[in-house]
Amino acid sequence: MRNPKIVLDNLSSHATKGHYVFEKLYRNLYNPEFYYLAYQKMYAKEGNLTAGVNDKTIDGMNVDRIAELISQLKAQTYQPTPVKRVYIPKKNRNKRPLGIPSFEDKLIQEIVKNILEAIYEKHFSTSSHGFRPNKSCHTALMQCKNTFNGVKWFIEGDIKSFFDHIHHHILIKLLRRNIKDEKFINLIWKFLRAGYVENWVFHNTYSGTPQGGIISPILANIYLRTCLESMI
Repeated sequence: MRNPKIVLDNLSSHATKGHYVFEKLYRNLYNPEFYYLAYQKMYAKEGNLTAGVNDKTIDGMNVDRIAELISQLKAQTYQPTPVKRVYIPKKNRNKRPLGIPSFEDKLIQEIVKNILEAIYEKHFSTSSHGFRPNKSCHTALMQCKNTFNGVKWFIEGDIKSFFDHIHHHILIKLLRRNIKDEKFINLIWKFLRAGYVENWVFHNTYSGTPQGGIISPILANIYLRTCLESMI
């Protein structure tokens, strides 16, 4: 099996070639090394210890569970579980809904996220600092400090409930511009339509991508990038 870091570096290299179209991405999910890399990244984050609706956590992961996931993905029988809906307080006293995936789903989403980042990261604006590797509020402030000399006014804006209103069909259409691998696309589609459980009641999801999902930020950035380009 190929080293996942080499695979991701190759994808990132191809991403610089204009309108390059990526194929055969799904087969990377057959490589156990991708799961080990994803596991290492996830184990370091405390939030990933939170159980989803099936109560399984990262602590119970083993080689057999990974082999079973790979088997399901090869047979295309893998189906994400609905996310667990929880709420966290916002500074305006409202509450923000979060969707907590099961650990198996988090693990696969981490792999998908790594692949998508390799493909899209270099295409994002240098002024975009949200949910990106080596970017944060601090890098945004540093850019403001170094760039906006003499500026006295700033306009603050917010896209209300942005994650909740992402149009699934538009998002998939955007992904197909760069990705020609329907198995990989369908896997993302499954995550988008997995639904959520709140107070033991299942709800379908027809739009949006849950905050709390590992692939949600990169999908949101892909969607937002195109929206902003169309406005400029």
